[in-house]
Amino acid sequence: MAKAKSTTAFYCQNCGYESAKWMGQCPGCKEWNTFAEELIKAPASAPAKGASLSSGGKTAALSEISMTSEEKIFTGIDELDRVLGGGILPGQLVLVGGDPGIGKSTLLLQMCQMLSSQGHPLLYVSGEESLKQIKIRAQRMGDFTDSLKLLCETDLGQIEGIIQREKPEVVIIDSIQTMFTPQASSAPGSVSQVREATGILLRIAKSSGIAVFIVGHVTKEGTVAGPRVLEHMVDTVLYFEGDRYASYRILRAVKNRFGSTNEIGVFEMGAAGLSQVKNPSEYMLSGRPKDASGSVVICAMEGTRPMLVELQALVCESGFQIPRRQATGVDYNRVNLLMAVLEKRLSLHLGSMDAYVNLAGGMRVSEPAVDLGIVLAILSSYKNKAIPDKTVVFGEVGLSGEIRAVTQTAQRIAEAAKLGFEICVIPTAGAESLKGSIPKGIKTVCVSNVAQILDWV
Repeated sequence: MAKAKSTTAFYCQNCGYESAKWMGQCPGCKEWNTFAEELIKAPASAPAKGASLSSGGKTAALSEISMTSEEKIFTGIDELDRVLGGGILPGQLVLVGGDPGIGKSTLLLQMCQMLSSQGHPLLYVSGEESLKQIKIRAQRMGDFTDSLKLLCETDLGQIEGIIQREKPEVVIIDSIQTMFTPQASSAPGSVSQVREATGILLRIAKSSGIAVFIVGHVTKEGTVAGPRVLEHMVDTVLYFEGDRYASYRILRAVKNRFGSTNEIGVFEMGAAGLSQVKNPSEYMLSGRPKDASGSVVICAMEGTRPMLVELQALVCESGFQIPRRQATGVDYNRVNLLMAVLEKRLSLHLGSMDAYVNLAGGMRVSEPAVDLGIVLAILSSYKNKAIPDKTVVFGEVGLSGEIRAVTQTAQRIAEAAKLGFEICVIPTAGAESLKGSIPKGIKTVCVSNVAQILDWV
């Protein structure tokens, strides 16, 4: 009797595009040299299990489905709860990505510590560390209760059996690239293995109402390693950002079916683990220079949270034929656009100037309200005039040099007043709606175009 032949296919390691032959460029994501050959059918493979969510084939009307806010599990870490959308929902599948050593496992272990102290049964599955290595990390954080169970295993078949026996409320998989299932014959970490393993975890989460957290490695571009379909399968995608050599960390949601994707959580890494930063504005402004030209404080909104961040600019004569422009934390093209507006509307000779713009603290802001801060910092450095220390600015700048209103102006001013700032430079448009809501002790300077900003500088 003839043996069944193994069948192979080529998968894009970036987006998961499947092809029968190798190609230099992926038609899906347009990346080069990302195709790898993988085995998709073994000679004696077991029949694959279905991905049924065990609904029993019954339909239900929306009015028959009861939903209460008490169903959410609060982790006890406010910054994490905010990013998750108010807590963990039973059956939620969460993907946590970040650079190696950034603190993903530490954050999830601290979450287990808080949940175990509340009596929630937990299961922490590690495919990268031994039980003793996990205990060494846990000893730095404090005491854990016996409701947290540890498991070192990479076979998802055995992991699924243990989950059905232990019946935890929350399961942590660290990491998805180390898990494998016999249903996919390729090596662990490959596209087919990651996709199949995530499908099994999705079925476990939805059918049994268990919240599952998956740790994912990231590529050199900063995205989660594996097929892009992985992010489509999960309910929530969290990225842990920050310089691994600095103490601060930012947890950001890039996808969330149960909450906002604009919320962030700020943490500080210490010897005992991660600690929450309750007032990120004060933290980001620590060490700010006084009476220095080119330095200004902006107010950016991250979801519902206003944050004050220092924006710095350095403008100087260029020693090259083509001047250098560099932007860190803000959009590089936006900086070039705003400098062109200043050249055209104010007749400033910036074409022969080097310009460097930096958002201090490692933050990255993309909202239009940062425009006025960039303009003011560039003018301050160009004129070598220092902005008063107790000044906050925000507003959007148009191509005609006009300054447009931004959202949540009252919340931004309130945050500035809370930290002791005395002057707020805001757009004239929309300022009338602030009458009676401006806190005492703070003065507002309304500007409508960049010419008024230059006069004020």
